[in-house]
Amino acid sequence: MDDVLIRLRMSQADAHYSGNLVDGARVLALFGDVATELLIRLDGDEGLFVAYDNVEFKAPIYAGDYIEARGRIIHVGNTSRKMSFEAYKVVEGNVDPANPSQARFLENPILVTKASGTCVVPKHLQKLGEKDE
Repeated sequence: MDDVLIRLRMSQADAHYSGNLVDGARVLALFGDVATELLIRLDGDEGLFVAYDNVEFKAPIYAGDYIEARGRIIHVGNTSRKMSFEAYKVVEGNVDPANPSQARFLENPILVTKASGTCVVPKHLQKLGEKDE
């Protein structure tokens, strides 16, 4: 199965802490959206996110940064789908306090968050209902 990718700009509304720092929960919400698309592609159903088993916040995100969230299914069970996620900063916004509209494209994106978790899709809701353990 292909990876799913979402890219978006963190806005001023995403800033939660002083210095325009974005709350890590914002990235987890992006991972939830990635998981939903993965489940729709595989099962034709949005499924439910059951739990994260690992979350690592690696670098800060600020309003004005562009974040790319990716995910993939790494194991398909009877009803469970184990997934891994990564989020990268691909554009760094507000790089010059004297010119807040300046931004920098990052040739080497910065890993900001990685996680893994499990989603479920009840058997009767799975597309074709033919998944093996």
